[in-house]
Amino acid sequence: MPKISAKGNAMPQSPIRKLVPFAEAAKKTGKKVYHLNIGQPDIPTPQLALDAVKNNDIKVLAYSRSEGSETYREKLAAYYNQHQIPVQASDIVVSTGGSEALLFAMGSIADPGDEIIIPEPFYANYNGFSTASGVKVVPVVSKIENNFALPPIAEFESLISDKTKAILICNPGNPTGYLYTKKEIEQLCNLAKKHNIFLVADEVYREFTYDGVKHHSILSEVGMEDYAIVIDSVSKRYSMCGARVGCLVSKNKEVIDTVLKFAQARLSPPTYAQLASEAALDTPQSYFEEVIEEYNDRRLTLINALKEIPNIEVAEPKGAFYCIAALPVKNAENFAQWLLESFSFNNETVMVAPAAGFYASSDMGKNQIRIAYVLNKEDLLKAVQIIKQALATYTD
Repeated sequence: MPKISAKGNAMPQSPIRKLVPFAEAAKKTGKKVYHLNIGQPDIPTPQLALDAVKNNDIKVLAYSRSEGSETYREKLAAYYNQHQIPVQASDIVVSTGGSEALLFAMGSIADPGDEIIIPEPFYANYNGFSTASGVKVVPVVSKIENNFALPPIAEFESLISDKTKAILICNPGNPTGYLYTKKEIEQLCNLAKKHNIFLVADEVYREFTYDGVKHHSILSEVGMEDYAIVIDSVSKRYSMCGARVGCLVSKNKEVIDTVLKFAQARLSPPTYAQLASEAALDTPQSYFEEVIEEYNDRRLTLINALKEIPNIEVAEPKGAFYCIAALPVKNAENFAQWLLESFSFNNETVMVAPAAGFYASSDMGKNQIRIAYVLNKEDLLKAVQIIKQALATYTD
């Protein structure tokens, strides 16, 4: 029998999706499952984005340009400039989701065996993207007791070698919800310039910030033109996960020219989805104000309810719509599977994402879970009550 590649065997399973078969089996027994495991917003997609697809008069659904349609990139550039990110359409390559933009970035700046430093816990698919690209993730640990703040810069610097090509951050963070301060962003930018490496920022949750704290883009920092690469997506901003449209943004022309070669190899991003994404850029600010207010209410509801459970430690997110909780269990993955296979409260149970899969270090996050607060407040409270009842009866 032919053998699977070493790269294929090394590809990690998604901690977000690996428990899906157990959730489906639970549903078949009649249980209701509250999904706290995946960042799929329940917020309605802006109608003008849906109408752009529904009402178009396209006769031939043709390829778009490999870098994305000119009109979409022009409108994207205007959007960024409104957020004090001074870029032009030529600084943008449209991708099939933020995932493809990350793959393009890794392929453009790193060779097999090169290293990228990432604060952990981090978006689990960074492990997969790096494996697919032959790149080694070098983790620097952020801690729940510090609310997952940026680790000391000295820890980053101690990990930089001649194989280091970039530092990668997610801001606001998935899975932590941490929002980097301007000082932290400045520290990272100075480090990138000092060591002549790239700073890559996944900024797909830019709009989702709370408690009056603002998001600071690496592209807004002076002198970062050669070093900054931003990954973005419409998935969360407009509740358009299924559109699969993202982009890579950089002022570094060599980076953009190289990314474009990867984009040409896959021909073009999806045409219909670009129409929807372009229309979504006309979404009024009132939409975001209502969405952020709703997520903030959910955030506070979830955090306050979790804190009432004995022996749980909860990080308080300032952005995105996730939080990490440390449970009084030895192995959160076993607990998560047990919730689906063996436990119910009023014939209901919960699906969470074990947080160990969001770390590169094999010994980290074993007792932690990530919760996405993408359900309404009533369902969030029910889900937390189920977790509380489950912990009262669970034994490792």
